[in-house]
Amino acid sequence: MSTTVTAKAQVTIPKAVRELLGITPGSRVDFHRAADGSVMLTRAHRKKPAGRFEQLRGHAGKGITTDAIMALTRGDGPSS
Repeated sequence: MSTTVTAKAQVTIPKAVRELLGITPGSRVDFHRAADGSVMLTRAHRKKPAGRFEQLRGHAGKGITTDAIMALTRGDGPSS
């Protein structure tokens, strides 16, 4: 399969390749250079697996104040 590069250096990925890789509008793709100099196109991973710290990330919730959070971390209980 071949395709033409546009004036903006863009190409259309042939339909057969898009279907094979599951590429849909908005998908991200990666280009990898092989040892022999050829270039491979792969579908980028949708989402990186969350790291151990990322899994713990969040928010304290609605309505809790900074003072209340600090009191809880110190073991004083919520402040009023």
